[in-house]
Amino acid sequence: MYTDIVAIRSFYSTTLGHLAERSITMALAPLWPKLGSERLVGLGYAVPWLDRFAGDAERAFALMPSRQGAVSWPANGPPATALVFDEELPLADSSIDRILMIHALEHSEHPPETLREMWRVLAPGGKLVIVVPNRRGLWARFEHTPFGTGRPFTTGQLTHVLRDTNFTPRVWSEGLHFPPWRQRSVMRLSGPAERLGRKFWPIFSGVIAVEAEKRLYQGLPVRERASRRVFVPVLSPQGASRSGRVTSISSAKPQ
Repeated sequence: MYTDIVAIRSFYSTTLGHLAERSITMALAPLWPKLGSERLVGLGYAVPWLDRFAGDAERAFALMPSRQGAVSWPANGPPATALVFDEELPLADSSIDRILMIHALEHSEHPPETLREMWRVLAPGGKLVIVVPNRRGLWARFEHTPFGTGRPFTTGQLTHVLRDTNFTPRVWSEGLHFPPWRQRSVMRLSGPAERLGRKFWPIFSGVIAVEAEKRLYQGLPVRERASRRVFVPVLSPQGASRSGRVTSISSAKPQ
């Protein structure tokens, strides 16, 4: 199940969304050294963190999956947003230094294929930073946040899929240690709960964050991959009743 762009953006405009953004920023801090002149791509809905981290990059782009939808970014300056299919990015081989995936891998139709595409576009020694819902955490169990949809992961599951796609996990972190409840009294306690959670119950965090490095010493088989994208025309009738009325209408999106 995808959370569309309108719902995600609406969540991050709420008080709970602001607290979640701040917690994830703290989780990313140990994974995010100064970028220098690196080329940065955010995949999924990474806009709040691109605003924080893209200032040091040579250039930065926000790529958003077609099933999710897209918003324009940045707010000031020329748009740097593209609507993409996450298994076929419009980028050259080895052209990106760092990729930040948030609200992306848990919604992928085929996570290994998505990660192989990340491997393709990353330069040698490039870094992939992934934030996914934690299967053991509370946030994956509540659908009023974007972390309650899609496929949550455990640390072991994420390690397995990264190693299978020629990435080496390097540094781990966690975020969202406070409960995803919208009562003001609970949200006021989010700061102390976050600090206590980092110390006493990190295994039950709402999200897992990992920095993984592109692995080069293992050979990859050369094979041609056929695209799995199937485009359906906008407002194309899929059938009609005997009275001539259209019974269903499809939308223009990859299947």
